[in-house]
This record gives sequence, C-alpha cells and structure tokens, in this order.
Amino acid sequence: MYYLGLDIGSSSIKVALVEVASGKSLGVVQEPEQEMGMFAQKNGWAEQKPNDWWQHACKAIAKLKKQHNVTRAQIKGIGISYQMHGLVIVDKNGNPLRKSIIWCDSRAVETGNEAFETIGEETCATNLLNSPSNFTASKLKWVKENEPEIYKNIYKFMLPGDYIAYKFSNTINTTISGLSEGIFWDFKKDDIADFLLEHYGIDKALVPDIVDTFGVQSVVDAKGEAESGIAAGTPIYYRAGDQPNNALSLNVFNPGEVAATGGTSGVFYAVTDSLSAKESARVNNFAHVNYKKGSDARIGKLLCINGAGIQYRWLLNNLAVSSYEEMNNLASEIPVGSDGVCLIPFGNGAERMLNNKEIGTRIVNLNLNNHHKGHMCRAALEGIAFSFVYGMEILKSDGIKPTVIRAGNDNLFRSEIFANTVATLIEQEIEIYNTTGAIGAARAANLHKGDFESFGKAIIDNDHVMTFMPFKDKSAYQEAYTNWKNELEIIINKK
Repeated sequence: MYYLGLDIGSSSIKVALVEVASGKSLGVVQEPEQEMGMFAQKNGWAEQKPNDWWQHACKAIAKLKKQHNVTRAQIKGIGISYQMHGLVIVDKNGNPLRKSIIWCDSRAVETGNEAFETIGEETCATNLLNSPSNFTASKLKWVKENEPEIYKNIYKFMLPGDYIAYKFSNTINTTISGLSEGIFWDFKKDDIADFLLEHYGIDKALVPDIVDTFGVQSVVDAKGEAESGIAAGTPIYYRAGDQPNNALSLNVFNPGEVAATGGTSGVFYAVTDSLSAKESARVNNFAHVNYKKGSDARIGKLLCINGAGIQYRWLLNNLAVSSYEEMNNLASEIPVGSDGVCLIPFGNGAERMLNNKEIGTRIVNLNLNNHHKGHMCRAALEGIAFSFVYGMEILKSDGIKPTVIRAGNDNLFRSEIFANTVATLIEQEIEIYNTTGAIGAARAANLHKGDFESFGKAIIDNDHVMTFMPFKDKSAYQEAYTNWKNELEIIINKK
C-alpha cells in the first residue's frame, strides 16, 4: 500500500510514491521534464494557468503508476505541497476566472505597503505577524481594484494547493497554515483577519472553509478519478506550502528546530512557540503545519537569502571551470578566509533581510598578482555561508534558539566548505537528509494518525546522509566572518 505526494512548484510538478508501512520512497517523477513557463504581461508580473498544474500532475501520476506497476486501488492517501503565496480565483462552477498570480509576481507591492502604513506597523506585527506586503491578500485586492468585472464573479479564492485538492475532490477548502501564508490569519484573535478583509473591502464569504492540516480534508470524486487515475474515495490527508512542507520533510516541528535550504536562493525556516514579530520587516512568520487553534503556537519564521546558490552558479558559468566539483576542489586548496578575498553575494535583486536593499555582488580585496580562481571559489562559498550566518543572527535577535539544523542534500550543502563554515560559526551541528518536498508530502499523509514519532523515525531511517559537526577552534572562521560583515556594513551604510 502506498501514499502519493505532490509538490506543485512554479518550475515543475513532482509526484512521489512512498510505502505506507515504512515511509520508504519508491520514486519521484517530474512533469514537465523541461521547466514550466510563466506569463509576464508586464515587468514584475508572473502568472501560470492552474489547469496546467493539474494536467502535469495527472501526467506525472500516470507515469509513476506505470513505472512501479501500481494500481489506483493501492494508493491509500494523498499529500500536497505547493508554491506559496499564489492566488487562484474561481467562479461558482469552480472554473478559474483568470491565470494564477504566483509567488514571484510583484504587482501588489504598493497595495501591501499602503495597507501596512494605514493599518499600522504595530497592529500588523501583533496580529498578522507580517506586513501585508505582496502576499495573497494584497494580490486579491489588486484584482478588486484593477479587474472589477472578474472580481465580482469570484466565488472563492484559493492557494495553488487548494486548487489541486479541489480538482481531485470537487471540494473547496483551505488550512490555517495556508491562510496565514496569504496574510489572512489574525494570530492575536486566532481567527480570520477580519480587519484586513475590511480594509481591503474583501467579502469574508470568499474565504474557503477551513480544515485541519492533517486529517481527511476531502476525498477523490468520480471526475477526479477519471482525470487523475486515483481511485474515487481516496482521502486527501495533508496540504501545506512548500517552505512549511520542506520543514516537515526534514522532521522540523518543535521550537529550536530549523530547516535550511541551499538552492538558487537560501532559506532558514525556524520553528518557535513565540508570537514575537520584532523582525517582521525582515522575517516572515507563518502558522506551521502543526499549528492548532487554542493550543501552544507553532510558528515558522522564514528568512530568505536571495543571493545564495545563484552566486555559485554564476561563477560556474563564467569562470574557466567545468563543474561544481572542480570549483569545490579548487576552493579546498585555499585557507579559511580566502587570503583576504571577500565576496558579498547579493546579486539576485533586493534582499529582504537587508531591509529590501539591492546591493549587488561585490568582490573586495582581490590582488591580481596573488589571487586566482581558487580564491574566487572559496570566497564565494564563504560569502554565501556568511550570509546564512548573518541571517541566523537576525533570527536569534527575534527569539530563535537553534537546537538542531536540518538540511536537504542540495547543491550548497554538498560542499564541505559551505556546511562546515555555517556549522562552526552558528555552533550547531547540521544534519543532512536525502529527501524532497514531494516525498515529505507523501509521508505526511500518514500523520492523520497523529504518530509524529514514527514519522520522524522513517525520515532518519531512510534519508539521513551525514552530520556536519562544528569545529572546536572557530577563530579563523570568526575572523573571516568579521571581515566580511564589516565590508557588508560599509556597503549597507552607503545605501
């Protein structure tokens, strides 16, 4: 017997199959094999067709079943992970009224900024734990203002994962975690944020019904079976945005536990039981997957680092090197601190953790007689690692006390220099796991039983790769970090 997990990304849809009994992954299929496109009618816009996600999901399910000779009756539950902050709006027949305005679309920035100013920073921080910013609620307000003919036909708004669950089941609902990522949740009142809906003039009737993150949210109906190849009656047991789901995939549920991602951009997602939003301008706060009304809060503090893996990829494409492995080997021949070469890796647009300043990539102290591409590789890895350490300092100032950091076995964390630098400076071991969001979503289907201990054991038994321990002598790392931070602050203060 198997669980199915879907990860609805903006570049592809991934579908995973895991054994119910052991949590072992059989395989993951991606559709399309090439990256999905986006519609960008204007600069800063990014849209996708919700039905494209569904069609790719159905193709991936068919391919996975065929590869592993699995019948529809053998799949006993579904878990869904999805790209956060997207807006899907449907009419009373459940048909999308327009393309989805997805996470990286920036058209609603001014809408959110106006709300933040008018409602007030203190109210937003205390009740929403965030600025309304460019999140789903602000995107919905943008539609109301700019597309009134479409807006008046809206029956419900949804997040991308809600829409996929609807296509399986013909049932529209959402979760508290989902509403919080759209900035529709009032943490102080522990209910829907009526004051924000009123400010935006949004009818509360547009909010979907709320279901638990773990449990029977809906079941596949006859139409869902015909299109997806999953048997009617199969329960959808779980749904969460990609960052909370990534934390779940790494067994991160409790205060002090931190999930890290080191892809094109970097992320720290730290769980806390505190409703502090001291750093709400630089850190986002969402209801984690195990948040429950009326009990101890479980908040995920999300800190994003835009300038991460993209910096190392740029070097790969522009240095005379053939692979990341070659770059890592070159870097390993250079001492800690890169013989004074310092690289500030923020060349991927505005950095929220730097108060949305756009400072670009800077290379400092390069001596053309003594330094070569090995120094550049080491300085890049260190600079990216230092940006993670800088981010952790922000999280610590907002009350996070890390007890363990868990990361996926992705690009940056495959580098010993990067992982050792972060572990040593944060003084915290980093556990590496070979898992994905789709596998995590599939396993999470089993959490309707409430057995978190067995869930965690399945991850450790199946996925643990290695653990990076902090070095006892951190003096060279600390000196290099202090130099990097001084250079960064000089740049920030000039902006």
